[in-house]
Amino acid sequence: MPGAEDRLRQKALRLLALRDHSRAELARKLAGLGTPQEVDATLDRMAELGLQSDRRFAEAWLRGKAGRFGTARLRMELARRGVDADTVEQALGESAIDDDLERARAVWRSKFGTPAQDRREWARQARFLQGRGFSSEVITKLLKEVPDESS
Repeated sequence: MPGAEDRLRQKALRLLALRDHSRAELARKLAGLGTPQEVDATLDRMAELGLQSDRRFAEAWLRGKAGRFGTARLRMELARRGVDADTVEQALGESAIDDDLERARAVWRSKFGTPAQDRREWARQARFLQGRGFSSEVITKLLKEVPDESS
């Protein structure tokens, strides 16, 4: 029968084979299979071998989600997944993410596509964009723009 360390290692490898995980996510998923010290040792070994990296996880996660969310939401979601603030800022700085206004414009276009006709609709569009993590400055600028008829 395999020992706790072996079970932890096998489970960690299976999880990492599916997708990158943050250290905190892996720790949570491995918690029931061994003591906290055994889990930490397994996670240290995975990082040492280059199999687990919070930086790589953050970059991959950003590639998949950046087109749909604002910077504030991206920061919050990565922090919720256990990625430290420095790693998040590095990943945000180095990723080829368009600026927030361009992303907000793309999200708005796919959801609404037409300018708000009244205050109520304007507020609804603003709340939607705010929920996606765009700043109030970006939302105001976007929703006050005169739509470009050529696009």
